[in-house]
Amino acid sequence: MSDDGSGADLPAVDHAVVAGSDLDALAVAFADAGLETEYGGEHSNGVTHNRVLGFADGSYLELISTLEPGAESPWWNDAIHGDAGPCAWALPVSDIAGETARIADLGVPVDGPDHHTRGRPDGVTIEWDMTEVGESLGATLPFLVADRTPREYRITEAEGVVGSGITGIAEVVVCVPELDEAVERFGSFFEAGPPERTTHEGFGAELARFDGAPVTLAEPLSSDSWLAERLDRFGPLPCAYLLGSDDPDSTAERIDLGAPESWFDGEVRWIDLDVAGRIGVLG
Repeated sequence: MSDDGSGADLPAVDHAVVAGSDLDALAVAFADAGLETEYGGEHSNGVTHNRVLGFADGSYLELISTLEPGAESPWWNDAIHGDAGPCAWALPVSDIAGETARIADLGVPVDGPDHHTRGRPDGVTIEWDMTEVGESLGATLPFLVADRTPREYRITEAEGVVGSGITGIAEVVVCVPELDEAVERFGSFFEAGPPERTTHEGFGAELARFDGAPVTLAEPLSSDSWLAERLDRFGPLPCAYLLGSDDPDSTAERIDLGAPESWFDGEVRWIDLDVAGRIGVLG
C-alpha cells in the first residue's frame, strides 16, 4: 500500500475477525487458552456484537456473533453461522478517502467509505469509517478502517496479555484456490515485489509471503486437506492469524502453545484453541 502518512501510530493490521455462532462460547474457548477477552458492545447494524482482545501495538482480535441466535448478519453471515473462526481482516488508514481512491484506480471494486458506530457497555460510542475492498468484506483483500473517535475508545491492550510478550497481529494467512493469481492481485494491492515462497507440509499449503506486507497466501497442497475442506465450505478467506511476540518464553508461560514449527525463516507455535482455523505466535 502507499504511504498514507499514518506513521508509527497505527499498527500494520487494524484488526482480524474471528466469527462464531455463539459469542459466549468463543469467549470461553479463548479464556481456556489463556486469552481473556473483553465485551465490546453492539454494532450500529443492530444485529452483531463483539468481544475484543487488544494488543500493545493497537491491533486486536475481534470475536463476533449475532445478538440473536440464527439471525441473518450483514457481516460475515456464513462464517458466523458456520463457526468459521478466522474470516476477515482490516488495515488502518489515516486518509481513507485517498486510499479508497487509490485502490479503485487499480481496478479493484470498492464500497465506501461508510460511517459506522458501536456502543460500548460503559455508554461510550465508538465511531469509524470503513471501506469494503474487493468482492467481500475483508475475506481476501483487507477492508479499510479510519477512526473518527480516539483509537483508545475502540481498543486498548487487554489486561490478560500485559506482560505476555505479545505485541500484536503480525501476519494474516489467507487461504486461496490458486496461488499465482492471488500473488499478482495482492502484490499490486500492496505495491510489493515478488514474494518469498515455500512448501509447508505441516500446514498443508504452498505459501507465499510478501516483504513489508502483513499477509501470507496459502494454497492447499491436496484436495482432502483441512485447508481444501475449509476453502470448499467458505471460499477464500483467512485460515490463520499469527501474533508477534518479543518474549516467546514469557508468552508460552501464559498461553497454551504447541511445539515450535518452522515458518519461513522463523518459528510459529500454534495456540491450543478450540476454534476453527489456527492462531499462532511467531518468535
